Amino acid sequence: MTAHTDIDKVALAARDMTWDWTGLPMHYFDGNPFATHLANGMNMLLPEGEVFFVEVFRKALPLIKDASVREDVIGFIGQEATHSAAHQSLLEYLDAEGLDTEPFVEQIRWMFTALLGDRDLTGRKAHSWLLERVAIVAALEHFTSYLGDWGLNAHGWDSTLDPKVLDLFRWHLAEEVEHRHVAFDVFTHLDGRYLRRVRAWLLAAPMLAVLWVRGIRYMMSVDPALDGGNRRIELRDVRMAVNKGLMPGPWSLTKMFFEYFRPGYHPSKYGSTSQAVAYLAASPAARAGA
Repeated sequence: MTAHTDIDKVALAARDMTWDWTGLPMHYFDGNPFATHLANGMNMLLPEGEVFFVEVFRKALPLIKDASVREDVIGFIGQEATHSAAHQSLLEYLDAEGLDTEPFVEQIRWMFTALLGDRDLTGRKAHSWLLERVAIVAALEHFTSYLGDWGLNAHGWDSTLDPKVLDLFRWHLAEEVEHRHVAFDVFTHLDGRYLRRVRAWLLAAPMLAVLWVRGIRYMMSVDPALDGGNRRIELRDVRMAVNKGLMPGPWSLTKMFFEYFRPGYHPSKYGSTSQAVAYLAASPAARAGA
């Protein structure tokens, strides 16, 4: 099988980014604990998740026969490694400010290493397990492709999210749009079976949702600024975040969930590479790194 042809496809490369979180307020998203920990829930998922992506695709690289797909994967690996390091730098800052992220990050690390990591397998079983994990990466990248397009157009973020965190998210999401086709193309090239694709998504989507919600709850439970305050996720907070355009709404998320079941699905439908590249050219951190 060959890769999907993307009319505005670009060569993928990691960008040299630097981040200084000095002075970042505890509640950097709309001055709101729930909105901030909504973002922190994803911040905790990303470093370990993207290490997993990198390790799986490094193992898959020798199996790739299509030169174009192989070149894309090399760029994808570099970008994902950079994403992991960037979000890890924010977690380290939050830890230093009194938000202890490590206990929950350790749970995420266990899931990606013990549950989804390497197993003592050989031959066909080892190959099948690698394909399963490639399918899981493709499934998770379906969500990041969607989120990339949504986040680049989330005007509710413009005046509510601290500028440095806004740049972190938009830089990351722009690169997700830039490489949105790669994981699916690798899966299609190596296997592409519809049932495996669906199975991976039915595993990955609930796993992602549960970990994200649990991460928000964990961060609210350890937030020192909420001492004596409300540490629960309230429905009114979720409604507020949706109404202000701080997070996707339930209808948008539902459409995204079912889109992956469409036999003719391809992630190129999400977002514009030209929009992503335009943001990357203007990103303060990317310009500083360049």
